[in-house]
Amino acid sequence: MTRHIPIGKPLLGVEEIRSVLKVLESGVLSVPSTSGGPMIQAFEKTLAEYVRCKHAIAVNSGTSALSVSLMALGVKAGDEVIVPSFTYGATANTVLLLGAKPLFIDIDPKTYNMDPDLIEAKITGRTKAIVPVHLFGLCADMDLINEIAAIHGLHVIEDAAQALGSEYKGKKAGNLGDVGCFSFYPGKVMTTGEGGAITTNNDELALRMRMIRNHGQEKAYEFAVLGSNYRMPEMEAAIGVEQLKKLPSFLEARRNNARRLGETLQFVSSLTLPFENELFKHNWYLYTIKLDASIDRDTVVQKLNADGIEARVYYSAPVHTTPLYRRLGFATEHLPFTMEASKSIFSLPVHPGVSPQDVDFMTGAVKKILG
Repeated sequence: MTRHIPIGKPLLGVEEIRSVLKVLESGVLSVPSTSGGPMIQAFEKTLAEYVRCKHAIAVNSGTSALSVSLMALGVKAGDEVIVPSFTYGATANTVLLLGAKPLFIDIDPKTYNMDPDLIEAKITGRTKAIVPVHLFGLCADMDLINEIAAIHGLHVIEDAAQALGSEYKGKKAGNLGDVGCFSFYPGKVMTTGEGGAITTNNDELALRMRMIRNHGQEKAYEFAVLGSNYRMPEMEAAIGVEQLKKLPSFLEARRNNARRLGETLQFVSSLTLPFENELFKHNWYLYTIKLDASIDRDTVVQKLNADGIEARVYYSAPVHTTPLYRRLGFATEHLPFTMEASKSIFSLPVHPGVSPQDVDFMTGAVKKILG
């Protein structure tokens, strides 16, 4: 039988099924109030405890988490927000949707996250926020980012869509800026089907975000701020409650798979393996490696795919080079390390559904292809 190792795979069990059935039997599928329904409240409480912050606000996607955060922090038309281009389009799209302008910044070639040393040169009188993305599950260099933000009076929104469980200097992703934004899409380290969440220690911000996700209502039919329907359904929260219980074991399995990959691939001279040191704890959302410039990345990925390994290229077209942003005049941005990474890196699966035998099969295939 042909082996197939998918890049991502949600792990759902009888616990999630029972939890969803309870919601269906209750008939309470969604609660249009500031506090949300019983499952939303349970999910938010557990998530806030896990991230070690005061508040978690559940929403219907990671993109909604970014949008609600920007709105709550007062980003509006004419403002500017510093973002990386080496990320998924939602990071910049949510800025554009508010009529604000994304200011694209290059990455550190070692971490693939925004380079803090380049931030101050981008700041103008219209800049309101910085959105570091914790890409592939590795936190950005948040101390320096927060220091720059404090000097210039800017907000910091962590795009932690890929980083639930990651840590920076002992603190959890999502508890490193003014707010943190998570995604629970099926391919992430845990899932609610779709869904997202925002975390913060700011009481006023948390209340405002709860209102924004529910059409801006402070009480029923009392519209206090501009908002829309960003609510997470009760069934998704029910899945999330059970997935959070399993998250530590999910992360341990990912770490074990990443370690096993690294133990073999470290001897392949044409590869640069993922960065991690004592200050950064990876959640191993993906195992992302870089090929020497002399090797055609796409050919390697095609051969791995042919072997049943769903190696994947992410961000081969950085956001500023995509058709929308070209039309808006962003293609002239000079982001050399972003462009280099877009041509040279690819990711291997390390999710809990990957067995030790799968890992050995992948390392054998990589070594064979690279000679």
